[in-house]
Amino acid sequence: MKIRLVLADDHKLFRDGLRSMLQSHKSIEIAGEASDGPSAVKLAIDLRPDIVFMDVSMPDLNGIEATRKIIAENPTIKIIMLSMHSDRRYITEALRSGARGYLLKDSAFDEVLSAIRDCMADKIYLSTRIADIVINDYISLARGADSSAFAILSAREREVLQLLAEGKSTKEIASQLNVSSKTIESHRKQVMDKLNLHSIAELTKYAIREGLTQLN
Repeated sequence: MKIRLVLADDHKLFRDGLRSMLQSHKSIEIAGEASDGPSAVKLAIDLRPDIVFMDVSMPDLNGIEATRKIIAENPTIKIIMLSMHSDRRYITEALRSGARGYLLKDSAFDEVLSAIRDCMADKIYLSTRIADIVINDYISLARGADSSAFAILSAREREVLQLLAEGKSTKEIASQLNVSSKTIESHRKQVMDKLNLHSIAELTKYAIREGLTQLN
């Protein structure tokens, strides 16, 4: 029986390379591909793959929030996060979101296969280089409160913040999230109040620093 995968990454060249390597294994089938967060969520829900390889930084909805939405709909789907970043914020929040693995994008292909095997066996897989980061972060959080965006803001507030930081207008965000412009304005005010920030420029810098989005 083949392992069905969905590849979610906004860089086509990376997807093409990963697909080519994975398809060389007869036990693996690529069920679909996505280039942004909302598309990844829809594909995962519609196709019900065994595993989703999910880029952490994607437009419209980052991989961490996309993972939360997928797991909420179907907790049997295994998510393996892909990232260029070994920053603790990405790693710990990816695991909190329900991801079962975290791979750096420059990992050897053997690690990719190991991650697939471990996740299919209901284990958690972490790249060797980031295991210490997870342990150290656990120790630091045990000693004090978490002040990250993921602790301060609600999921919807983080979603609105990412879209604002990506340059979308209130009207565009309202249309994408199927709510009123007034609701988006309310979320924006709540975010600014919680973070004590006073402009879109400050919100953008904060979103990038916290790993909610990235500069293209």
